Amino acid sequence: MNRKLARLTIPYVIWMALFVVAPIVMVVIYAFTSAEGGFTLSNFTNMEIYGVVFLRSFRLAFVATVICLLIGYPLSYAMSKEGPRFQRLAMVFIMLPMWMNFLLRTYSWMSILENNGLLNQFFRSAGVISLYNRLSGADIQFFHMIDTQGAVVLGMVYNYLPFMILPIYSVIIKLDHSLIEAARDLGANSYHVFRRVILPLSLPGVLSGITMVFVPSVSTFAISKMLGGGTEMLLGDLIEQQFLGGAYNPQLGAAISLVMMLIVIICMWIMNRFGEGEEQAVML
Repeated sequence: MNRKLARLTIPYVIWMALFVVAPIVMVVIYAFTSAEGGFTLSNFTNMEIYGVVFLRSFRLAFVATVICLLIGYPLSYAMSKEGPRFQRLAMVFIMLPMWMNFLLRTYSWMSILENNGLLNQFFRSAGVISLYNRLSGADIQFFHMIDTQGAVVLGMVYNYLPFMILPIYSVIIKLDHSLIEAARDLGANSYHVFRRVILPLSLPGVLSGITMVFVPSVSTFAISKMLGGGTEMLLGDLIEQQFLGGAYNPQLGAAISLVMMLIVIICMWIMNRFGEGEEQAVML
């Protein structure tokens, strides 16, 4: 039986080796190789000039992740309290945008946020812009929303919010309600039930959601290019520029990718350790 199972895993091992391990090995080799093919560490020492891009990428990804968590957790908790019919309907509305192409979803926000877009037209027709001009003494024709860091964060939240909601909801819906009833019987109020029972038990879903939002947010390049107008360069844009842009330098791009990968792994490890500590506290 074990031999049959081992044979069944061979295709998966080959798949992992070709499409996961091999690319990572290639990135490591490129990162420590010069253009002439020799060993070098200059790719990492030359990276310091892009420190601002690193900070901006992790800051915007952190902000987007926090916003997704603040929206996703209450929504997931509220969904779990409703009946099955409402839950199915809510899930359809959450997943409906995901049925559309990623680029099309982002393009739609461009038409909404641009200077003569739908949102500014609404503000103009509703008198919001004229009211702002009277109160501030300004003379603007539109609110500048596109090509800003706020637009980039908005694009991240819109595209990745379902990845926060789904894992949290899937954990909360499976919680043992007898534990909640036992906590209430022992005199715990709603706050303590949430703080000491629901939140710690739902932490695996929270950590999964944070990972699924933070990782693509910190490495995105389409959102920053389309909603940031290329002025808010993130790590994904920088890496793409090194591999496909005019500043062709795959060695430097591989080094940046490797450092970004290590930082993300460290952040995930810290969060997992935090999660283990919370779970142990609940057990005690």
